[in-house]
Amino acid sequence: MSVSGRVCVIVPCRNEVEHIVPFCRSVAAQQLPEGWTLEVWVADGMSNDGTRERLADWCQQDSRFAMIDNPGRIVSTGLNRCIARAQGEFIVRLDVHTVYAPDYVAQCLATWQATGADNVGGPWRAQGQDGPAGRVQRAVAAAFQSKWVAGGARSRDLAYSGEVDTVYLGAWPRSTFERFGGFDESLVRNQDDEHNLRIHLGGGRIWQSASIRSVYFPRSSKMDVFRQYRQYGYWKPFVMKKHGQAAAWRHLIPGLFVGALLLCLLMMLAGSATALFIQPGADWRLAALWVAALGTGGLFLLTLLYGSAVLAVSTQIARASGRDLFWHLPDVIAGYHFGYGLGSLRGWWDAWVRGRPDPAFGRLTR
Repeated sequence: MSVSGRVCVIVPCRNEVEHIVPFCRSVAAQQLPEGWTLEVWVADGMSNDGTRERLADWCQQDSRFAMIDNPGRIVSTGLNRCIARAQGEFIVRLDVHTVYAPDYVAQCLATWQATGADNVGGPWRAQGQDGPAGRVQRAVAAAFQSKWVAGGARSRDLAYSGEVDTVYLGAWPRSTFERFGGFDESLVRNQDDEHNLRIHLGGGRIWQSASIRSVYFPRSSKMDVFRQYRQYGYWKPFVMKKHGQAAAWRHLIPGLFVGALLLCLLMMLAGSATALFIQPGADWRLAALWVAALGTGGLFLLTLLYGSAVLAVSTQIARASGRDLFWHLPDVIAGYHFGYGLGSLRGWWDAWVRGRPDPAFGRLTR
């Protein structure tokens, strides 16, 4: 493999006025191996909060940086526009809300050169701000990192190095896009999961290295977490429909669980309501009461089991990450699971029944 050349960093962004300059400063400080040069393409999704002006000023100061328009305003269209402009033989995607080790890009290069993988990246490490004001964000980050909340995803395992089904962000030799194509622009979310699934199905390899280090700062509001994961859940069925399979079984569980809860609730309400309009002693009234009882029992059992599990996991996380987080963790964990589950149910309906996505889910929820 080449030991010198050009690395292209690609970045989609929209309305990041408070973060764009610190981000550019951190990218400019990346320590590349000898013989490698850097170019940076930032696709701005038509920001209206001053991001464009600050980014333009930075690009004037550092010729390695360039801004292009992303009228699609979503991640997939921004990434594809950057890839089309990129001159480098190795392409690294970065996110504005992540802080990178000074050797992040260099470690991506080293991992690719050592493995020959079609996509490489590091584990997804979340962190919250210090102090009382950052307590909810720290709870969000701690739950995010838990294997019990994430379904055992290896991308959350900070110590794991090896083949995986997906990595955080990603870094690719240009040949990957020539072989497998770019990102699916019909997807507002999960475009990276779909691209990685396409790589796997096409016989490619994805490699995670613990030496590729970064820190992601998640949402700091419980409702923002719920909305974010509802959108993630919504777009996953469109990926499944396109490829006829799920990338991993863990993607199905939240939707199935929430669906079971709703089914039990429907049985309880429908059975009880039906029994009210049937004369006592009638066979149909007995059947309706049985339906109501089954629904009530199922709802109670599922709620009890889930609530007990959430409390147990919250206790475990709080012991490791701080006892002051305990009172926030049940809400945060439920926000992850119910957001994703409800989004999945709506996504399955729109993907398989309506046959098209709802425009209401077409806006990013940062």
